[in-house]
Parts: sequence; C-alpha cells; structure tokens
Amino acid sequence: MSPAQKDITSWADKSGSFKRQTSSFRDIIEPNGKYAPEKGRYHLYVSLACPWAHRALIVRKLKGLEEFIDVSIVHPHMLEKGWHFAKTSSNPAPQSEHSDDTFPAATEDHLFGFSHLRELYFKAQPDYDARFTVPIVWDKKTNSLVNNESSEIIRFLNTAFNGQLSGRQKELDLYPQELRKEIEELNDWVYNDVNNGVYKSGFATTQQAYEDAVKPLAKSLQRLEDILSDGREFLIGGRLTEADVRLYTTIVRYDPVYYVHFKCNFGLIRHDYPHLHKWLQRLYWNNPAFKDTTNFEHIKEHYYYSHKHINPNRIVPYGPNVDIEPLK
Repeated sequence: MSPAQKDITSWADKSGSFKRQTSSFRDIIEPNGKYAPEKGRYHLYVSLACPWAHRALIVRKLKGLEEFIDVSIVHPHMLEKGWHFAKTSSNPAPQSEHSDDTFPAATEDHLFGFSHLRELYFKAQPDYDARFTVPIVWDKKTNSLVNNESSEIIRFLNTAFNGQLSGRQKELDLYPQELRKEIEELNDWVYNDVNNGVYKSGFATTQQAYEDAVKPLAKSLQRLEDILSDGREFLIGGRLTEADVRLYTTIVRYDPVYYVHFKCNFGLIRHDYPHLHKWLQRLYWNNPAFKDTTNFEHIKEHYYYSHKHINPNRIVPYGPNVDIEPLK
C-alpha cells in the first residue's frame, strides 16, 4: 500500500497545503451508452459520513431511484486499510484492525462480501495505486467500476433514468439548461473555498497553509450568507438545484464537526449565519431526501475517530445538543 493510502496528511504538499486526489473512474450511465440505465443493474457504495457520497444518496432519493440502485454502506471508521464494511450475522468475521465492527446503519458488502472497499478497486483494476474513495457506482452486469466522482454521479442520476420515471421525480431537473451557467459559477467557488475549504483548513500541516485556506472559507460563508439574505429558499433560480445539494452536505456537517475538528471556529452556522442557517433548516426539515440521508452518528464518529493525526485520543464529542434546530 502506498503512503497516500495510509495517511490522509500525505495529501499535503511541501508547503503543508491539502491536495485532493483526482477521481480515476469516469464513465457515465446514459441511454444507448456503454452503461445503459437498467433497473437493478447498478450498486452504490457510500459512507454516511462522507459529504461527497452524501450527494449521491440525496439525488438517488430525490429522483426516486431507491428501487433502481441498491446500496452498501461502509463502517464510519476509516482506518489503516481505508473504508471497511460492517460485521453482520452473515459475515461475522472481524473486518478491520479493531475488534468491534458493528455500527448502526453500516452494512456488509452486499455484492461480494468484501471486508474493505479497497478490494473493489483492485477487482476493477488490479494495479490501482491511488486512494479508495466513496461514492462508487458499480455495474453488476459487467462487474466493473463505472464512476467514483460524485459531481458526475449526481449529474447522470439526475437524468439517466428519466425514461423509466414518472410525475414529479421525472420532472425534477437539478441541472436545468437555463441555470447551468449560474450553477457552474457558484459550484466553482463553493467547491474550492467551502466544500474543499474545510478540508484544506483541517488537514493543513503549517500555520500558513491553514490561514491560506480558512480565510477564503470565512469570506465565502459570508458571501453565501449575503446571497441568501433576501430570504430565498434555494440558492439559484427559485428552485432546488444541484448547487443546493452540493453545499448542503458541507453545511450540515459544519457545526458538529468542522467548527471544532477542522479548526473552522470563526462562526457557527446556527448562531452567526442566520440566513444560511434558515436555508439549511428548510432543506433538512422540509425534504426527506435531505433529512433521511443525514446520519449525525456516522458523521461525528467518522471524523473524530478516523483522523488520528488531528484527534490522537479519538474522543468523539458529546454535543451539539441539537443536531439541527427546529424550523420555526
């Protein structure tokens, strides 16, 4: 196993700045393509803790694809060999470097019974030497890994199965033609400064690298606050788009994890960004696709337990006392 697969801090360059890996598998599901949109053909591998995987779960539920694409969920502890699957009655042997491999909502690998996610990557590509990330879309028909890039996965889930859907789920378009330019522009700086900005702050290994990341993060959160200050329910075009999905998975993790664990403690969403907080509350409480796919137990357990270089004693905090405050 290469050092990059063992230690998250190996993503930092010589300046101490965090560098995210480029995804390796980039095929898509599309009508008349190599990977056709067939019901039951594909399997989704996710972590409930990971914001990138969370995107795929939200879109899968928004589009009503639960019966089209089944799911395996890794254990929240990401340890020396990466993500691993839960110990179950049908697969009782210890899976990871630790003895207790059960966790609520974590599952076994429903396709192959593998102990670790890394085995899927090696099955798809025996000489694979990068990191073992989620989400993964796996094709059961050809036994191949279709895609492990979340931004592309949510795009093809948005449209690929429309021919087999009906009503509101078919009509829902998270990337409408008339809003694409605006969505792309917002996605660009939100990804760099917010989605990835919290990681660049948390995984920085020098003071300068940390400040170079956390200051743009603070500026961009205020920019989002200003965008939402007119009381709008969604970020763009008065409708739900992928921009909301992509931002939500970071903001919902901010107060319970990033504020403390990643040293992003210049402001709490619930106290210091009232408009951003209201946007978050509406998505969470008004739409089951957001609430039902958000698992705070996995989120907190993963970050505080898995990042031993940040939290060497692996203490998982007791709070906050309310995960998402009630919508008033």
